[in-house]
Amino acid sequence: MEIKDIIAKAVERGEKALNEYDSKKVLQHYSIPVTKECLAKSLDEAKTFAAETGYPLVLKGSSTVLTHKTEMNLVELGIKDETALITAYRSIEERGHGQLDGVLVQEMVSGQRELVAGMTRDLQFGPCVMFGLGGIFTEVLKDVTFRIAPLKTADALDMMDEIRAKKILDSFRGKPAVDRKALADILVNLGRLGMEQDAIAEIDINPLIIKGDTPVAVDALIVLRS
Repeated sequence: MEIKDIIAKAVERGEKALNEYDSKKVLQHYSIPVTKECLAKSLDEAKTFAAETGYPLVLKGSSTVLTHKTEMNLVELGIKDETALITAYRSIEERGHGQLDGVLVQEMVSGQRELVAGMTRDLQFGPCVMFGLGGIFTEVLKDVTFRIAPLKTADALDMMDEIRAKKILDSFRGKPAVDRKALADILVNLGRLGMEQDAIAEIDINPLIIKGDTPVAVDALIVLRS
């Protein structure tokens, strides 16, 4: 399905947001690296993907309504084998109370550095790109910076130097320095996405985990304009 169709159909259905799977499809279309995953509609589909991809895996309840998955206990990390997969899948289905459109089965990306990136649509300035320290620290430390779209690579590189925790992008605990060009491309493309897809109100990528030296969108949410 074309990206514009994914968004248009969600708007037609009156949905306020895309589920994580469709959100990442949109990001991927704009050359933003995302996790390898499938939206399983059955336990057998989850097992098939697991057999092809290998463990460990992450399972998440997929929904356009239940968007705060962690708070609603719809995330199971570190699934190491099929027995754990079956237990986690059934538990998530039960906790979803019939409001899930499937279970997201996702490769588990590990990394000590978690960033946040996104786009918000300001009433005065239009699409604005956000970047900063991610994971559990986003709301606590509020170490983020913004730029009005469209962005050039130089703008994105400047944003990296504006956060207080900018040294996390350098060599860190034996890990290589972050590929700043790859990170800049993500920020530039978020700005382009905001400029081209008027139906999108907000994009939240958190965490954007650094795998080796490469940023990967592990969790994503696209909110639609009302």
